[in-house]
Amino acid sequence: MKVLLIDDHPLILSALKTVIQGLGEGVSVVGAASAAEARATLAADPDFDLVLLDLALGDAHGFDVLTEFRAQYPALPVVVVSASDRSSDVIHAIDLGAMGFVPKRASNDILFEALHVVMSGGIYVPPMTLRSFDDAPAPSAAGSVPQALAVVREHAEAGQGQKAVPLASIGLTPRQTDVLALLLQGKPNKLIARDLNLSVETVKDHVAAVLRALNVSSRTQAVLAVSQMTHQGGLNAWRNPTR
Repeated sequence: MKVLLIDDHPLILSALKTVIQGLGEGVSVVGAASAAEARATLAADPDFDLVLLDLALGDAHGFDVLTEFRAQYPALPVVVVSASDRSSDVIHAIDLGAMGFVPKRASNDILFEALHVVMSGGIYVPPMTLRSFDDAPAPSAAGSVPQALAVVREHAEAGQGQKAVPLASIGLTPRQTDVLALLLQGKPNKLIARDLNLSVETVKDHVAAVLRALNVSSRTQAVLAVSQMTHQGGLNAWRNPTR
């Protein structure tokens, strides 16, 4: 695995390189201390498997770099590794196409878990984003925590972290489950319709039903909700439609 690590703090860059190389043999890490250096590195050699991106760069805003890389290298997964663990930053990063978000204060084990989830094709969000939904708009009663997420919170507060919560409990039909699986891959309604041989209008209805079932109001909130309800924060179980 070949990793591009972008961080403008020399000590953190060195420490993260050592940690990531500890994943095992065959892992190589290239460091870049600025967005400009990262651009030049990818232009010279785009054959990377993963990018780890700090949000606080001296020569660019991390979110701008994330948007740029996702547009220019759509097959290259980007994981944000940030000193911030604010829910707004997590949500914004996932909304812009990040495949994961790891706070710098997280343990090495959490970083390893996040990288494993992402390299397996999933999306990783940290357990602390559970609190983010306190302020998220819910389509039901104003100010209330969405019911599905309240279940997750109960499990987390019981010390179970990101262990699985049965998604069947939210009442999705098999077809809605198929739509959710493709939605979590970031596919727009037109591609979901093509993959499932449905009309776009039917897909819109299914997406709306899925959001209602999760009691969230956007696709990004759905990603965060499901990632907290599946094993270890990953979405691997939802990647391939069953029908």
